[in-house]
Amino acid sequence: MSASSYGFPIPSSLLPSDASPEWNNKADNAWQLTAATLVGLQSVPGLVILYGSMVKRKWAVNSAFMALYAFACVLICWVSWAHGMAFGSELLPFVGKPNHALSGKFLLAKSSAGYFPMADFVFYQFAFAAITVVLLAGSLLGRMNFYAWMLFVPLWLTFSYTVGAFSIWGKNGFLQGKIIDYAGGFVIHLSSGIAGFTAAYWVHSISNPSSLSTLSLSQV
Repeated sequence: MSASSYGFPIPSSLLPSDASPEWNNKADNAWQLTAATLVGLQSVPGLVILYGSMVKRKWAVNSAFMALYAFACVLICWVSWAHGMAFGSELLPFVGKPNHALSGKFLLAKSSAGYFPMADFVFYQFAFAAITVVLLAGSLLGRMNFYAWMLFVPLWLTFSYTVGAFSIWGKNGFLQGKIIDYAGGFVIHLSSGIAGFTAAYWVHSISNPSSLSTLSLSQV
């Protein structure tokens, strides 16, 4: 399609091309990437620095790495199988079929959520999944062994987060249309809060409560 066919002159950089199909809205694409990046920055370095600074020195590295590991682990799990469970085709009324989000054909196709590539949507939803697990980590600072945390993160993402995401945000989730959650109040904040309190209850108590010298209920 040429510039003249639009009825008014437009820069050649805004014309559709093989790299930017006609359905791709560049403004939507730019904002989707910006929003996902801002959410990601809240996790890394945001919560990494917060968790490392709110505990005593001997727990600082462990606490910071709990957040950093969660962010990295969720990325691998998300593109390997979890995105399909949260936003893919229905397996059960509350979860989708595990499927990877790695093929070029899938990532470069138009997203069902707007006029931008599916790659943007996968990245955007990964940022939310990652910060959910990182928020949960705040309840376990000084309580959980790092090796146990390494196992906990992919299991909780797979069997808890994806269920909530598919049920409320998925195309065929059984709560779709019954609960309106634009900002993640249920899928992100409620799930991480309940999981955090539950995990803190079941995991052994802090051996030295003063190790969390600046911890408050609001930070948990």
